[in-house]
Amino acid sequence: MMISTPEWVKDAIFYQIFPDRFAQGKKVSKTGLHLETWDSAPSAYGFKGGDLWGVTEHLDYLQDMGINAIYLNPIFSSASYHRYHTYDYYAVDPLLGGNSAFKKLLDAAHRRDMRVILDGVFNHASRGFWQFHHVLEIGDASPYVDWFFFNPDRLNHQKHWGAYPTQEEENTLRYGVSSYDAIGYRAWWNIPALPKFNTETPAVREFLWNVAEYWIKFGIDGWRLDVPNEIDNDAFWEEFRQRVKSINPQAYIVGEIWHEGQRWLQGNQFDAIMNYMLTGALLGFLVGDRLDQSLFQVGDYSKYVRPLDAASFADRINYLLSLYPTEINQAQLNLLDDHDTPRFLTTACGDISALQLGWLFLFTFPGAPCVYYGDEIGLDGGRDPENRKAFPWSKKVWNKTLLNDLKSLIALRKAHPALRRGSFITLSAANGIYAFSRSLENEKLVVIINASTQTQTCNLPGDQVGNPTGNPEVLFGAIKFSAPNNQKNTFELAPRSGVVLKV
Repeated sequence: MMISTPEWVKDAIFYQIFPDRFAQGKKVSKTGLHLETWDSAPSAYGFKGGDLWGVTEHLDYLQDMGINAIYLNPIFSSASYHRYHTYDYYAVDPLLGGNSAFKKLLDAAHRRDMRVILDGVFNHASRGFWQFHHVLEIGDASPYVDWFFFNPDRLNHQKHWGAYPTQEEENTLRYGVSSYDAIGYRAWWNIPALPKFNTETPAVREFLWNVAEYWIKFGIDGWRLDVPNEIDNDAFWEEFRQRVKSINPQAYIVGEIWHEGQRWLQGNQFDAIMNYMLTGALLGFLVGDRLDQSLFQVGDYSKYVRPLDAASFADRINYLLSLYPTEINQAQLNLLDDHDTPRFLTTACGDISALQLGWLFLFTFPGAPCVYYGDEIGLDGGRDPENRKAFPWSKKVWNKTLLNDLKSLIALRKAHPALRRGSFITLSAANGIYAFSRSLENEKLVVIINASTQTQTCNLPGDQVGNPTGNPEVLFGAIKFSAPNNQKNTFELAPRSGVVLKV
């Protein structure tokens, strides 16, 4: 099967926005709303009042940074601040400004040549979802009884029935009993608030496909799919792709997969996955023994995150690139952190250099880099909910060095096609130094990263860096280099630093 991914994604610089925490707009009234104060520490359930008008009003900020694609966490009506508990798949939450605010955001973003993709939560709904609520009220006589997985004993009222467990039932869930047996229906991770769809039911499949089509027609540029592996049905995702691509062939479909994703990346389901395995490799190389141990309770990180020396990191990177065709690698969503993980800066115990080197790698590596809101100004935070702080709009607290570095890297990636579409070759990996090249037609760039805490020397054969008697042009960072010795170029890098050379 021919594999084709959206061409624009190869040029995309994504910025992930958590709508409740990014910015409060001027057009959504907060009068009478019970909200947490903007700058207070986030709680497990509290709302801050960010909205889509706030995003629209800050598009200048994103454009100035160089962002050209936005990934929005869920925006549909929900009784949770993160909105993964979907009530109405056709209505943008009124707290975010409703459908009209989203239309204004889409139009404003598109005028700036910015793409917008939405978070699609299709594996599970919420207790307030109409069809689920209907069954709660009616029982087995409801026309929607096959939309979810209900326990017949509960459904027929032979045992206690309801979406809100008793204390005894809560205790049963904590002891490991499934939600199906404890409260009467299957729920995602046995969380009562998240009843799981029965996607074997034709009406459910059609409903979800229609939702996907509706918002593509509305103007979105793609879907980020939440836990798509839990809809364990290739035919479902094949039809999903066909429906979406028939409306917009350039729509981006990216799945939240924490492990290897060959199953979904054969050209008939997703265009890409969120590249958490790459994130894990960068954590191992740039943070290593200093890793915050709470990280290993997140996703699949416990399975593959470990300290890596330069050689092991090189092996890992080459392995990850070997998993998929070039067309897929160039469309992968590459990230350092997101709403599900501790922020990279916190995982690195506050080491700014780890974040800077992580960005240097992401912005010179195949695939679309994605920046989690606030990382660019030094926002920190541990596990949920600490990683979902409100964006501090007072520039007095910004780390402007980080912001300027990110702007420079974005400009560098945009200026050099080899960083977006070029071949990738590992050149050297030893003593904390990792070097690689990106080449496209007549352009060749060399990236060298010193992850060690000491000044290190890197020797590269002259034919790897162009004319062995010439001095390569430094595009980013700083370096000392000497005359060639035995047809080798010797480069000296300061501790925890990196450089991009044009050769």
